[in-house]
Parts: sequence; C-alpha cells; structure tokens
Amino acid sequence: MFLKNKLFWIVAIAFGVRLLVGVSLHLGLPLYGHADEDDRAGYVFTDAHIRDNQAWKLASSDRPIWDAFSRKFSSDQYGGLLAFSAFVYRYLSPDAQRPLLLIFFSALAAALGVPFLWMAVEQVFGESAAYAAAWIFALYPESILLGSSAMREPYLLTFSAMALSGFMAWRGAGLSLRGLRDTWRQGATTRPAVRSAWIWLALGLLGMLLVSPAAALAHLVLFAGWVFFMDERRTLSWKPILLFALVFTVGLFVLSASLNRAGQFDASSPLGVVNDWLRLTVKWDIYQLERGSGWVQKLFDEMPEWMRLPFVAVYGVLQPVLPAAVFEPDNRFWQIIYLIRAAGWYALLPALILSFGAGAAQGSGKKRNVILWLALLAWTWILLSALRGGGDTWDNPRYRTILFAWQAVMGGVVWVWWRETRNAWAARTLLCEAVFLLVFTQWYASRYFHWGGQLPFPLMIAVIVILWGIIVGVGWRLDKVRARGRGM
Repeated sequence: MFLKNKLFWIVAIAFGVRLLVGVSLHLGLPLYGHADEDDRAGYVFTDAHIRDNQAWKLASSDRPIWDAFSRKFSSDQYGGLLAFSAFVYRYLSPDAQRPLLLIFFSALAAALGVPFLWMAVEQVFGESAAYAAAWIFALYPESILLGSSAMREPYLLTFSAMALSGFMAWRGAGLSLRGLRDTWRQGATTRPAVRSAWIWLALGLLGMLLVSPAAALAHLVLFAGWVFFMDERRTLSWKPILLFALVFTVGLFVLSASLNRAGQFDASSPLGVVNDWLRLTVKWDIYQLERGSGWVQKLFDEMPEWMRLPFVAVYGVLQPVLPAAVFEPDNRFWQIIYLIRAAGWYALLPALILSFGAGAAQGSGKKRNVILWLALLAWTWILLSALRGGGDTWDNPRYRTILFAWQAVMGGVVWVWWRETRNAWAARTLLCEAVFLLVFTQWYASRYFHWGGQLPFPLMIAVIVILWGIIVGVGWRLDKVRARGRGM
C-alpha cells in the first residue's frame, strides 16, 4: 500500500537524498575540501561544528541537559538544538562522538515535514498544488544541504509545516469560526480532528520557540492575517485572541532572552533588546560586506549613504549569485556545491516573483487575499534575511530557508496557476531573469578571465534595467492589443 502512495515516495526521497548527501559531505570534505578546521572535520557549516563539539562536551559531563540554555553554551544562540544534540549523545551514543548520528536525525526531521506541508496545502489550494509544494520542499538544494547537516533549519522547516497543517485543519479549509463551532457541536466524532489540529499547531509553535523564537513569532503574524482574510464575518472569539497574545508574548520574551544571553544589551524591554540586536546586526553585516569585497567598498564610496541599505537588501536577495558560482575561483568540490545552491534559488525565484500575479488572478475572493498575504510575508522575510545576512553567500540563503515552507507553498501555487493559464508573464519573468544572468555572466567572465570588455558596474545595472523595461513594456503593450482584439 505504501509503495503505491506518491507522498510516501516523496518523503522517502527527501530522507534518502539528505542522508546520502550528509554522509558524502562528511566523508568527502576532509579529502576534497579546503584545509580549514571545519572541512578537515567534515562539517559544511561552522555552526554545526561548534554545536556538535559543545553537545558532546555537555553530554559527556555530569551537567544537566538544560544547561544548553545557559550562558556557558551561548554559542548556540537559542539552545534548543544544542539540548537535543546533547540528549542524543548522552543516551544514544555515550561512548563516542558520532556526527553522522546527528546528520541522520536532521535528515529524518526534514523529511517528516513533507506530509504536514502536503496536508496543509491540499486543504486550501488542492491536490495538484500540494504535490508541487511537496516536491519543492523535498528537493530544494539549500534545504537538502541544511537537512544533511546538524543545523536547526531542518527542524524549523518541519515545525513550520506541522504548525501550518494544524492551523489549516483548525481553520477547516476556510470555514468561518462560527462554522467550526457548529462542527464542534455536531458531536464527539468531529472533536478528535479538532483536538488533533490543536495538538499539531501547539507542537509546531513549541518546537519553533525552542529552536528559533523569531520563526514562531513570524508564524503567529501569518496565522493572524490568514484568519482576518479568510473569515467571512471578520470577527473573532476572545479565546484565539488570548492564545495568540499569550504565545506571542512568551515568544518575544524567549527571543529577547536568547539574543541577550551574553548580556551585551542594556534595553529594559524585550522589544528594546530585539530592536538593538537588529540594528547592531545589520550595521555589522554591512561593515563585513564592505570590508570583505573590494568592489563593494568601491561602490559604497561612490553611492550616497542612503542607497547602501537598499543595495545590501537587493544584493542579499540575489545570493548565491549563479554567475559567480561559475566563474569565481574556488576549490572544485565547493564550487559544485555553490553552483547547485545557486541554480536552485534562481529556479525558485521567478515563481516567488510571480506569486503576486497568481494571487491577483484569483479575482476578488478569499483565496486571492490569502495568496497575496502569503506572498507579502514570504518576501518580507526574504528581505529581512538579506539585511540580516548582509549579502553573505552562506548566511543569507540559510536565514531565508528558515521559512522556506511558505516559499514552497507559493511555488506550488504558482506552478499550478501557470499550468492552468499559461500566463505570458511567466515567460517574461524568465526572460528578465535570463537577461540578468547573461549580463552578470559576461561581467564575471571579464572580471576573472578578461573575456571581452568589462562594463562599469553602474552602467551594467543600467543596461539590465533598460532591457527589463523593454521586456515589461512590450509585454504590457501586447496584452493591451490582444485585449482590444478580443473586445471587438
């Protein structure tokens, strides 16, 4: 029975690919990677290396597991994943530090998110969108790389899908709150389903609070907007409002405490701590970006100061840059990893851009509002990640992937919308992306291999913008002509 189930195979492939990649990287990096400490030990991410060592240190000591949340182990920002890793070592591998054991659990956690995401999307957008979203969720390269390492993102993605599935089940696929109350009163046969929805929602939010409180807060904002746009009466019972406020407040306090574990912020309120941390982080990341790249430093010197923050945001959204993955000199092993990550992002990016068009095409119904709300939040998170990552090739995509479940949902919805409508703006968006990639490819090729003349960076951006304007303008004009022809 399971072998005939398409969803089962998606889950199995998601797990198998992550485990295979994890084992291959752990064994291959010491042989083919860089000569630094992380590569020699078989770790893709420095965070995973530090956390693994601290987890083993905690597990092999006589300290309680909850010491993972203390200042002594503050290198793991929130402590939840460190506590889990130490628990695994203490009770499943007390005799030796086995990084592959943690990779196994990361791969398993990432794969378990697939059915939850499928159930959530199927209830609202249908089976076709659910399968498309599940495949994107399972095979997106950045997600695979993170799921093949002992990182927090695989767990966050599954907690996100779990909470989303529970929320959708509670919402009854778009029923009003009154409809849900009527369903509850119909009898005990309906109550287990409602209770199950609340359990999955609570477990998902609790898991995110332990691993990344910011993700839990972002989901509460998502759910609040969803209720507003999907409820016919636009009124709420006091119980959901109270629950939302309680979880949000707890999450805010947990987040501020986690960010200030080293005591470096003097703000008196949780919001003050978060604000101080965000300002300091963005400022530091911009400084690191400028210091680490000569041409970025040159651009910063030439541009007005007010343009630096928007530049960092756009630069971060475009990371990892696909032409850079092809031409920047690097170790061949790492260059392949970089190239696959970049190709995955640039395959998904057009769908995320088109998500606003897919939402607007739904007419004036509730589904239109929800798609636009999801698209807005997904892009808000992408931009925040760009600012937080400061254009970094590794941190930026990793932060972006924390809420990748939303992006996978948008990708599935846009894919089905395009299959049903064959909307011309999909091809135009791909053409705009192709223009960007071709122009940047020439720029990187001339920079590293002196192929052709190198345009000044501002002029290159102007060429891209002009070509984009031509594509959009001609497309808009063609649509107007066709609409006029149909009206005659």
